[in-house]
Amino acid sequence: MNIGTLDLLREALPYIQRFKGKTFVVKFSGKVTEDRSVLASLAEELALLHQVGIRVCVIHGGGKQLTELAKKLGVVQTVIEGRRVTDDDTLDLAKMIFRGKINTEILSALRHRGVEAVGLSGIDGGVIKAVRRPPKEVMNRVTGETEEVDFGHVGDIVDVDVHLVNLLLQGGYLPVISSLGADDEGKIYNINADTIAAEIAISLKAEKLLLLSDVNGIYADPNDESTKIDRLTLEEAEKMITDGTATGGMIPKLQSLISLLQRGVRSAHVMSGSMRNAILSEVFTDEGTGTMLVAE
Repeated sequence: MNIGTLDLLREALPYIQRFKGKTFVVKFSGKVTEDRSVLASLAEELALLHQVGIRVCVIHGGGKQLTELAKKLGVVQTVIEGRRVTDDDTLDLAKMIFRGKINTEILSALRHRGVEAVGLSGIDGGVIKAVRRPPKEVMNRVTGETEEVDFGHVGDIVDVDVHLVNLLLQGGYLPVISSLGADDEGKIYNINADTIAAEIAISLKAEKLLLLSDVNGIYADPNDESTKIDRLTLEEAEKMITDGTATGGMIPKLQSLISLLQRGVRSAHVMSGSMRNAILSEVFTDEGTGTMLVAE
């Protein structure tokens, strides 16, 4: 073992001591899980967190894989303002992809690293209670007119019950939860994975929410990677919205993260899921790798 490695271990030690017994919620996007080598690397990092006593809960989506399967099977997809309309056929595909293919592949990668992981969806144990999203007025950017859109089997979360998740975490298991929920009648809904991750992190009183995607943080200028922001406070994030620094899709992302911190999660991290050792660097080093948002 070289001196550099020993120095890294010394740097990591206080973080390991600080976070032992704490809960981290980690959200994977579909883009992160489609590459087997990336998934294997992430599983290795999660296994290390698990081994040093951090309680880890994974939430995943799978929109990219859902779109690809729909294309193969000839199921037409409708996406309006970045939001998918989930008709009957699309819901069937979502159940196959989310709870089946992706969930199983994540479990397999974790099993390879000796982690006792358990696959769930938001339906299991009544973790996610949802209702069907009502039709919404959406501006058509082509015509400039507002039209009412029914998003089909898309759900909005009305309640979260993490009793089952806590039982698994207390038993030393690593829950892996796909982004489906149901109502009291058992009707199944496709739910945004970021939303599920945020609500579960709040309910678990998580120390951290790690959002892994193809974007390595929050940028002052979304077209310039050199403007990545390493650390943001609530006040600074709110100022980015009010002074116009945040534009487009950055605004709802920041609003969601601000709400998350206001409701009790200690910190949120926006980071790349495809960069090797990104999680370990973000959690166990002073420098980090993505953008960390903190309450103060």
